[in-house]
Amino acid sequence: MRVPFNETVREYRLLQSELEAAALTTLRSGWYVHGQEHAAFEHELATTVGAAHAVGVASGTDALELALRAVGAGPGTEVVTAGNAGGYAATAALAAGADVVVADVDAATMLLDPESAAAACTPRTAAVVVTHLYGRAADVTALRAALPDGVAVVEDCAQSIGARTADGGCGALGDVGTFSFYPTKNLGALGDGGAVTCSSDELADRLRALRQYGWSERYVIGIAGGRNSRLDELQAALLRVKLPHLAGWNARRREIVAEYARAADGTELVLHPPAAGDVGHLAVGRHPRRDEFAARLAEAGVATAVHYPVPDHRQPALSVRVGPTGAREAEQACAEVVSLPCFALLTDAEVEAVCAAVRRCA
Repeated sequence: MRVPFNETVREYRLLQSELEAAALTTLRSGWYVHGQEHAAFEHELATTVGAAHAVGVASGTDALELALRAVGAGPGTEVVTAGNAGGYAATAALAAGADVVVADVDAATMLLDPESAAAACTPRTAAVVVTHLYGRAADVTALRAALPDGVAVVEDCAQSIGARTADGGCGALGDVGTFSFYPTKNLGALGDGGAVTCSSDELADRLRALRQYGWSERYVIGIAGGRNSRLDELQAALLRVKLPHLAGWNARRREIVAEYARAADGTELVLHPPAAGDVGHLAVGRHPRRDEFAARLAEAGVATAVHYPVPDHRQPALSVRVGPTGAREAEQACAEVVSLPCFALLTDAEVEAVCAAVRRCA
């Protein structure tokens, strides 16, 4: 049996009639930007997250950039982030005109280390971006407590929609939360899309202006740094069809990660079961000979990926600096991580095939 890393068409086939009906209704409505479907999805997303506001935008990367702009990041400021999360936060911060400082991560969780982030802050620091990586909920409360006053916390929830901590849902813990609806996400569109959540009326107003040219009113540019970044009405309609399935899909992903963790027990693959509140976006383990292990899995018919192989400060075209505590743990994680197939519509037989391959190859 060959097991794909992901196969998004399975969601389409499962919900084909509902998705096509929603698409047809939207096409026939004649309203394709910021219509009723868009407004309804923003309301439903905010309720899901536990925030007062959700602002739809064109992509997860746009969500990060506009969120950073909204909290004051820009030329002359700095943004602190972890260096093992694919470079998305760094790319967004640089696009906003800010400088980027990389902090280190916790060795066990591979999530941003609060003390390292705090040590990287200077009087120029406008924001810290904390990524809930792989669907693991970071401790935003501990991060807030460690940071200097006045530094905004931006949650990157691209991989963690529906994840929760004892203090609330991811996307409602910091000043703003950012989401991606890329097709492989736990809540995936049939194209690109993103959103920003917050509970501040002032920030929500700024975000709504920034996503549409910086307009304070139609054709009047009242805020600098605006752009055209709108979530399509069609994508909003399709996301509304999928949203009621999110909790069940997240539960299934958690089950899959837990199965893999049991299979990895006693092998060289270190893969932890999901913690309470995690959503299992990716099933990521660490192996001291990652490439060899992945090659053996490929021979066994199991597809893998690496999230992510290059730390931000080693990216050829990213201009970032490393904070005072260094980035040793982030670098080590990038050298060892390997992702196993993990999507909600994997069959039991496919999951068992992966488990058997792990037991045999790890």
